Amino acid sequence: MASRRKSRELALQMLFQWEVGQHTPGKVVATFLPAHKANDEVKDFARQLFEGTVAEIDRIDPLVRRHAENWKLERMAAVDRNVLRLAIYEMLHHPETPPAVVINEALELARRFSTPDSVEFANGVLDAVRKSLASTL
Repeated sequence: MASRRKSRELALQMLFQWEVGQHTPGKVVATFLPAHKANDEVKDFARQLFEGTVAEIDRIDPLVRRHAENWKLERMAAVDRNVLRLAIYEMLHHPETPPAVVINEALELARRFSTPDSVEFANGVLDAVRKSLASTL
């Protein structure tokens, strides 16, 4: 769904602004979302994804660390790190979206906002996270 993709794009951009700009989540939402043209449904889902990811960062980052073999979280490109965080949040908290769809959407974000190597990297990490989450259910 195009509106969900746009929501994910906006959420990724807010995560980047939050992390790199070191702004509070409230400030990011208040300054970022009004500046973008999108309908309320798109903005609401973007805000939910962003705020949820930030709120769950202490649960998400250990999953990234565990499954990103030979990579330290702090050494990853900020865009790649936040693509992973966003997708993992969605896998954990939006079971209505199949994990394969979440991963595909994350790969599209990596393709659009990062490098070709990032797509392969994100795919490997997210597939490993998907498998580990599936085994815990």
